[in-house]
Amino acid sequence: MGRRHILSPPGTLNTITPCAACKLLRRRCAQECPFSPYFSPHEPQKFASVHKVFGASNVSKMLMEVPESQRADAANSLVYEANVRLRDPVYGCMGAISALQHQVQSLQAEVHAVRAELLKYKYREANFIPSSLVALLSSGAVSVAAPPPPPQPPPPPLPTISTSTSSMYTQLTTAADYTTISNDNVSYFG
Repeated sequence: MGRRHILSPPGTLNTITPCAACKLLRRRCAQECPFSPYFSPHEPQKFASVHKVFGASNVSKMLMEVPESQRADAANSLVYEANVRLRDPVYGCMGAISALQHQVQSLQAEVHAVRAELLKYKYREANFIPSSLVALLSSGAVSVAAPPPPPQPPPPPLPTISTSTSSMYTQLTTAADYTTISNDNVSYFG
């Protein structure tokens, strides 16, 4: 891709243009160099960031594990991940994903508010909603698009415990259902 191939037997050295990886690692670029198709000599910063985050040996192993038809995509993905990890060393790609998820949620809330506003104006023009209901809709106290969530079911009754004065431990007289245990009313500090 970014390197001129010379018609020569396999295993010979490329003396015209070494790839970005071989330039950075200061080694000779062989004809079968695993990096040359994916790291152009014209963009050395791509391999530099990938090498800084993952290491050349690990990148080579990762690229060799991927089918050859998908290696270019894998190399681009490694470049993206390395650049994000260098910008955000703690969260990396997950920080970018989380920021995008928050942006989607805020845009969905904005779309919901705009739809409610459009509905309010549509019904106001048709005189279907009295002015008191319009004021209630504009205050945001009423949701037009989604019904309220159903109430939570009541907690199951606690199992009965029989106490014995001759035993140090108490035994349960009924089988306990541990799938419904919650920490709602548990005091942590005494």
